[in-house]
Amino acid sequence: MGKFRFVILGIVILALSIWAYEGFINSNKEKKRVLTKVEKTVFTEVVQNSEIPIIIKEKGSLRSKDRVVLYSEVQGVLENSKKEFRVGVAFKKGETLLAINSDEHIATLKAQKSIFQNLIVSIMPDLRMDYPDSFEKWVNYLNNFDVDKRIKDIPEPSSDKEKYFITAKDIYTTYYNIKNLEVRLEKYNLKAPFDGVITEVNVNEGALVRQGQIMGEFINTDTYELTLSVNASLANDIRIGKKVELTNLTETIKVTGKVVRIGGKIDLSSQTLDVFIEVNGKNLREGIYLEAEVTARGVPNSYEIPRNLLIKKEHVFVFQDSIIKRIPVTPIYYKRNSVIVKGIPDGTDLIAKPVLGAFDGMPAKKYNTSKE
Repeated sequence: MGKFRFVILGIVILALSIWAYEGFINSNKEKKRVLTKVEKTVFTEVVQNSEIPIIIKEKGSLRSKDRVVLYSEVQGVLENSKKEFRVGVAFKKGETLLAINSDEHIATLKAQKSIFQNLIVSIMPDLRMDYPDSFEKWVNYLNNFDVDKRIKDIPEPSSDKEKYFITAKDIYTTYYNIKNLEVRLEKYNLKAPFDGVITEVNVNEGALVRQGQIMGEFINTDTYELTLSVNASLANDIRIGKKVELTNLTETIKVTGKVVRIGGKIDLSSQTLDVFIEVNGKNLREGIYLEAEVTARGVPNSYEIPRNLLIKKEHVFVFQDSIIKRIPVTPIYYKRNSVIVKGIPDGTDLIAKPVLGAFDGMPAKKYNTSKE
């Protein structure tokens, strides 16, 4: 009887052990995941390809087309003139910008003229005897000679013999020395080559000006130029004479310019080409910042999309058969916030706004505009 009890107890313990073991094994089994189908709501737009013009937008600062850096070719003290030589002072063409004291130079010039006059007087007896045909014209030249006026052209010799005689007497040498001094005298007075304004001043009245010294800068305020750096691939689509719209940053100035020159060298680092725009207008100033819009060629059968819709510069997402699908495109021209692309078929539902975590084959549904 005691043995029977021990057998029954062992069977019960064994059964409980097997039950506990199976319960432990089942509790460690990973529960099967239940996948729930999640559909993203997407905004779409129907693609309709067309010819889109490429509008190049570039910024730059205006620079006067005509400008003169004023150098002194002579030495002397800067004198007072009718108008002050100061920044912002305007001058008309032909007005004196700067006057340098030339008393010493004038005295030298008159001395040379007096020497020249004496040389002519000294050859008059020989002219009367040897060249009577030329004597009268030399007499007239001598009678009209004035040391205070510009020297006149000397009479033409009647023969080579007369020419050699005059040359031997240093007539020609002295004459051309005087012409040189007269030309140099003009450099003591700098005159305005065009209507303009002083933009830089480096000397003051009464100061000693040295030869080669920079005295200031003078610019034309009527015509300006704007230099644009344009992508070299679009340079062939811009022609000289093409109209260009220009505006400042606050859009208070709107003027129309034209392309006057195109650079002949491409910048190696940026692959751009300089295009020069000429512009005239009121309220324009040197250094003012303007944005230019240049219309280049049109891109046929293309579509313009926001730049954030372009995936790795070669794909876009479209909505097709209730899924998001990725298709290849070819970017043609990048604008500031958009890009012109080719390769999207007409009638395609383009994903119009970026979808977070989107991938090729992702289930989706179009946004219903009838709902709130």
